[in-house]
Amino acid sequence: MADDQKQITSSDDLALDALSQASQEADGDEEISKSNELAETLTSLSNLIEKHARELTRIDGELKEKRQSLKSVFDNDVQLMEAKEEVEKHNEAMKERKVQLQNDPQSTSLKIDVAELNQQKKELEETLSSHLVNYHALTNSMSFDTSDGDQWDFSIRAKIKAKKL
Repeated sequence: MADDQKQITSSDDLALDALSQASQEADGDEEISKSNELAETLTSLSNLIEKHARELTRIDGELKEKRQSLKSVFDNDVQLMEAKEEVEKHNEAMKERKVQLQNDPQSTSLKIDVAELNQQKKELEETLSSHLVNYHALTNSMSFDTSDGDQWDFSIRAKIKAKKL
């Protein structure tokens, strides 16, 4: 009877080993399946991006062609040319007056003030943009609450660069 008990124990062990091995294979198959699914998703996304980028390039070329055609329509119109010449005479008088006003000390002072404020604005926008990108990375939120209870939305933009030749 001890032999029978050993046989039953060893057959139980064999069954457990087989089940364990099958479970591990199923886990491996599931992991491979997930990996294949991710690869298919990435391939599809990559193909979609390429398709849209090529379409964007095609549309850019078509836009350039249409703009050139439109420009030639305006460049070849006689009535428009005559009107332009008249406008140029008035523009010349306007330019002379502008120069006189730009040389005025008050205008010069205001231009300096505007340039300084624009520089401050640019620096502040760059800093704020950097902080907002960091805030978004931490919170995955596209808005923030102010101390007085308001909520301000912001956006983050990505641009595709032209391909290198």
